Amino acid sequence: MKLNEHPVHPVGGVLRRIALVSDHASPLAAPGSVDCGGQNVYVANLARELALAGYLVDVFTRRDAPAQKRLVALSDNIRVIHVPAGPPQHVPKEQMLPYIPQFARFVARFARRQQAPYDIVHANFFMSGMVAQHLKQELGIPFVITFHALGQVRRLAQGAADAFPPARARIESALMRQADRIIAECTQDRLDMEQLYGATPARITIAPCGFDPEELWPVPQAQARGRLGLPPDRFIVLQLGRMVPRKGVDTVIRGLAMLRERHHVDAELLVVGGEHGQPGAASDPELARLRALAQQLGVEEQVRFVGQQPRDALRYYYSAANAFVTTPRYEPFGITPVEAMACARPVIGSEVGGIKSTVVDGVTGFLIPSRDPRALAERLALLAADPPLANRMGEEACAAPTGTTPGARSPSRPPPSTRRYSPNTAQLPQPAFPPSRSHHGIDARPSPNAADAADAGRRRRRSHAARQDRLHHRGRQRTRRSAGHRAGRGRRRRRRHRHPPGATRRQHRAPAPGRSARTHDRLRRRRP
Repeated sequence: MKLNEHPVHPVGGVLRRIALVSDHASPLAAPGSVDCGGQNVYVANLARELALAGYLVDVFTRRDAPAQKRLVALSDNIRVIHVPAGPPQHVPKEQMLPYIPQFARFVARFARRQQAPYDIVHANFFMSGMVAQHLKQELGIPFVITFHALGQVRRLAQGAADAFPPARARIESALMRQADRIIAECTQDRLDMEQLYGATPARITIAPCGFDPEELWPVPQAQARGRLGLPPDRFIVLQLGRMVPRKGVDTVIRGLAMLRERHHVDAELLVVGGEHGQPGAASDPELARLRALAQQLGVEEQVRFVGQQPRDALRYYYSAANAFVTTPRYEPFGITPVEAMACARPVIGSEVGGIKSTVVDGVTGFLIPSRDPRALAERLALLAADPPLANRMGEEACAAPTGTTPGARSPSRPPPSTRRYSPNTAQLPQPAFPPSRSHHGIDARPSPNAADAADAGRRRRRSHAARQDRLHHRGRQRTRRSAGHRAGRGRRRRRRHRHPPGATRRQHRAPAPGRSARTHDRLRRRRP
């Protein structure tokens, strides 16, 4: 396949093309390692759903391995382009900023070589926003941006542990001014942009994340535990996500120890995630720190690090647990609580970021302070002592779509078996040809106002086509000019040299020897 060919056979109409830029989070990577998490899942599902809706999608991500192909076709409508920017190896995202100009130049060259321009660019993360900004300046393509995390919020939560350069906040502020639309993942995300960056509220649209009902659904607990080889009667707590300090896995381990000491509950903690699927990998310092903490607290036998797991196995881990726990220091949205709720499990989460919008305290789970293991132990003890309460919370969680209040039922809401989490946004203009199959999974298309930017792109294309038609018509007119036209052009030139009023024809037409008629006329006009 050539880089400028898209393997699509449209039914009819105009193809609409979308470029997704995700600098460090590839849709092909397995989530769970240091830099592979919710953004990878978000981009992969967004690309898939846009393709199912009939759009042509190109995902640009950095090449981080020598053996990676330049272009990978995921389906008829999706291509992943590995951008050569920096060394072909893993580079922490905190150190990627110097390679972004090279990334942007490559994407611009790639876009110029395509048979048709992109209608819109969706940038994911602030460095991807820099690439989209470059495309807008060079090619006039509008862009929307989802930040997924904000530098100032991260700096407030982590302090000196934040390894991103100080320029990040300045870059984010500029992107908020220049983007055609900003997509916030929750109410807190929008408030942070307005209060910390001065972003214009009218240009921000909230589009919560969702989950794929073809991938995640409630599995009977006994069946899930039998598949994973877990004890059938033990109280099991699940923690799933990237193994980085800000995720607060240490708070969960401390809460497990307090649960045993103060409430006499013999629970087991499953920790899913880590580098390269190796739960004891020496290359993962965070896993080593957590193991040492569990040993120090005397709960090393109760904590199981199971490493990365494939996406199609996650529903068994969610369903096998009695409760899902996530206690990050900060969280822009948090996809894992939504996934746990899709599997009918109560969630105990930190009262930060998007988790505040996802978990309804006392209805679908509990909200606690982010660094309070004592509060975590108390909520876990409550669920362990009252299994019917845990079941009711799980059922309410499974029955509530993202962005709604679980207790607020109405006749218009579909039954729990057909309900799914989806962003609370209107649809983009539908393409001129139908999708290849019905719409399933995350309704993760860009926000409704992104349609304005897409319309601008279509107007730009039509204007470009009209300009080309005019130039072509002029060229045809030139080729049709006959000798008579050229003669007429000659007559017009001769009229410009007609002698001025008051001068005789002899004076005008008798230049000095060696002097041209034009020079003679110019000198004559200078005389008084």
